[in-house]
Amino acid sequence: MNFEDIVAGFREVATASIADAVDKAAGRKGYLDHAIKPRINEKRIAGPAVTVLEARTDEFVPPQHALDVIDEADAGSVIVISIAGDADVAVWGGLMTAGAVANRHEGAVLDGGVRDIVEIRRDYDFPVYARSASPGTTLGRHKTIDANVPVPIGDVMVHPGDIVVGDIDGVVVVPRDHAEAVLDMARDIDAREAEQARLIIEARSLRQGLAKYGRI
Repeated sequence: MNFEDIVAGFREVATASIADAVDKAAGRKGYLDHAIKPRINEKRIAGPAVTVLEARTDEFVPPQHALDVIDEADAGSVIVISIAGDADVAVWGGLMTAGAVANRHEGAVLDGGVRDIVEIRRDYDFPVYARSASPGTTLGRHKTIDANVPVPIGDVMVHPGDIVVGDIDGVVVVPRDHAEAVLDMARDIDAREAEQARLIIEARSLRQGLAKYGRI
């Protein structure tokens, strides 16, 4: 299965099933903490991660690495910005959204805040998953220091090219080298849960469904 087919496959399976499959197939946690949630709309995203790392500073400098990847990354990318969980500043806003839309990116996942939410909803309807909403700027507080390197988002390490899947349930990061195995397992979980749900309804018994399939 080629990479594009794998990404397309992740659009069709439940985020919860993907999270469970990463636990088993990759042997580590892949879902991001609950604070990172959709802030613009409830659009589902799935695409390869392009990463940006920020660090504290007192310099007033633009987020150059982020600006560069927005223009240079392949269409369909998910821009992932790590800022050590600082929820009191916005690492994304209206102008960066305009650039992402112009370059046909899939979405953004932010370890910090997003601002210009009214503008983004009104003009772009672009999916942004963020730790917070904040009007505060990073200028004089943080600067970008690298791109396309492994970055932490909470307790999950995101590598460039990992597949990022998000919807209203939350965000899951699928390690690229386990992606096909995770997709196969997630599809199997979805199918088994559908069978289990039918049995529960038909038998009018949650316990009977659990006894047969052993999943909750």
